[in-house]
Amino acid sequence: MNQEEKIQGSGLGEMVQNTGAFVKDGVVNSLKGLNEIENQIVTVARNSVTDALQAGGAVAGSVIEVSRDVVKGALKATEEVGYGLLMTTKNAAKGIVLGIGDVGGDVINTAGQVAQGAVKGASEVGTDVALVARRTVDGVIEAVQEVGGNVGGAATAAVNGAIEAAGSLGSAATRNVTVFLVGVVDGVKDVVSAVLPKSWSTSEANSEELSESPQSKPKVGRESVKSKEVSAPMGKPTAVS
Repeated sequence: MNQEEKIQGSGLGEMVQNTGAFVKDGVVNSLKGLNEIENQIVTVARNSVTDALQAGGAVAGSVIEVSRDVVKGALKATEEVGYGLLMTTKNAAKGIVLGIGDVGGDVINTAGQVAQGAVKGASEVGTDVALVARRTVDGVIEAVQEVGGNVGGAATAAVNGAIEAAGSLGSAATRNVTVFLVGVVDGVKDVVSAVLPKSWSTSEANSEELSESPQSKPKVGRESVKSKEVSAPMGKPTAVS
């Protein structure tokens, strides 16, 4: 290798190294930006819930309606920007739970109502109900961990509420939501058994593997990639009716 080739090789190596550093800095800045966005969603949802519940005066009777409206607003925002369904849903749910706590509401007892409201909101907007249900439960869990409550109790209540709300949408919605939520918390099998139609057993929910299908993908284009965030076993959910 002559001197010119050595210089060219050295220059290429330096360029690759600089490119790697540039990408790293860009990713770090993007992640910082995402973290700020997530915190902002939590804050907006939290303040909205606090204001609404304080104005209404009755926490328990208003949680489902308030949660539905907050989630609907958040989901419509994701449609406008074209992505962010999973992140938005989780952080909206987290903000709702924190807002309930701010006004003295029982987070454990209202966790199921938060999930019910989220499922109803997703259905009314026309967004994937199963994904919204799963990320709502994730948001509930994260909020309860933050305030130091009974995580298992809140998660079980949220799962129960999501499946109960899905039941009003039809058997396909119930099945789809249940498969996404099986395994989220210990004891979820008992919850599933209590709310599922007798014609479809819990063992079927456990044995069925889940994968993204055209029916289960969110409407927003780029969100199909982000749906891999969902930690539940992936398989073929039936379309939500």
